[in-house]
Amino acid sequence: MSQRSFPRQPFSILLMCGALFLLSASFGCGAPEKEKAPVVPVQVTPVRKAPIEEVVSAEAVVFPVQQAVVMPKISSTIKEFAVQRGSRVKKGQLLAILENADLSAAAEQSKGEFEQAEAGYSTATGANLPQQIQKAELDAAAAKASFDAQQKVYESRKELFQQGALPRRDLDSAEVALAQARTQSEVAQRQLADLRRIGERDALKTATGQLAAAHGKFRGATAQLSYSEIRSPFDGVVTERPQYAGELATANQPLLTVMDMSRLIAKAHIAQSEAALLKVGNPAKLTVAGLDDPLDGRVSLVSPALDSGSTTIEVWVEAKKPNPALKPGMTVHLSITGRSAKDALVVPASAVYKNDDGVDYVIVAGTDSHAAWKTVQTGIRNSEFVQIASGLNEGESVITSGGYALPDKTQIKVGAPAAKNAGEKPAADSEKGKE
Repeated sequence: MSQRSFPRQPFSILLMCGALFLLSASFGCGAPEKEKAPVVPVQVTPVRKAPIEEVVSAEAVVFPVQQAVVMPKISSTIKEFAVQRGSRVKKGQLLAILENADLSAAAEQSKGEFEQAEAGYSTATGANLPQQIQKAELDAAAAKASFDAQQKVYESRKELFQQGALPRRDLDSAEVALAQARTQSEVAQRQLADLRRIGERDALKTATGQLAAAHGKFRGATAQLSYSEIRSPFDGVVTERPQYAGELATANQPLLTVMDMSRLIAKAHIAQSEAALLKVGNPAKLTVAGLDDPLDGRVSLVSPALDSGSTTIEVWVEAKKPNPALKPGMTVHLSITGRSAKDALVVPASAVYKNDDGVDYVIVAGTDSHAAWKTVQTGIRNSEFVQIASGLNEGESVITSGGYALPDKTQIKVGAPAAKNAGEKPAADSEKGKE
């Protein structure tokens, strides 16, 4: 039986038809369609003018402006306390008394010695010294009178000798007596002058020194006695009183603590870069746990030096009005307004980016539906807004959503704004929203 073969022409025709089909798909139907560029959906916000503030936030601890840990200067038993914890006191008010019988006796003794020295001073300067000077004056006057008398006797005898009525020995005797009288008068005058010059000075110095020594001893004893009475250094409130009457109060150890509660401050340690924006008088807000509204305050101190331990700067904020809810030792949140501008060009913070060189730029939605990068100079910043110093005009639309890593000249489609657009929120209230 002969084998039957099938014809090959139909299979060849099939291959040719397939090839023609592929060629027609590639070339026969014209050039392939170009791939369309993607359209990126974005949201925009117009550049507008609004007030803006740069707010520095920090945690702080409340302290009184004045506080004193009162410590006795002597060690003695506590005789009694005149105040309790929580007592309001005035400056100089008696707080406690220590046992002081020995100090009181020493003060009385030194007082007597001082009074005795005062009497001795009065006697030395008012009685003895004038009497001595008076005696010296009388002696000098007597010596001068004796000299004058001997001078007359000598002159009379000299005249008689010249007349031959008196022997030579009588004239010599008168001359010797005159010389002796002159010497005695001169000595008396010198003694009087010395007493007036040296005697008065030395006597006065001696009496003054004795009086000063007695006075100093008396003052020292009085001071020691006063140390047994503990008094308040200023108006305030007694916040600590750890001991009781009958216990030993040790010198230079805490006995009471007094705080001036009329003025309270919040102390915060702020980084150098942020503290550089602050100055005394800047307005601030103190947020206290348990209070619905923050308290108004102001910066009262910006330390001129860095804290050596933390390399931060200490800043004080004082509450404008005392509030019972604000107590020493509490932790509060501070919001301090640094720089501010009333009529600034602002954009949302989410619209500002930095390029590889660290330069700020924004992406503007152009009228041709393409994104355009614009380099800008920024000013005041806060958590939600940035001031544009240059590079943009009011009314331009900046991309606030969908712009991250968006290349320049990308085709965009502006969508409807979110239900709560940050760009419509007043710039000055940004920090309140944060809180």
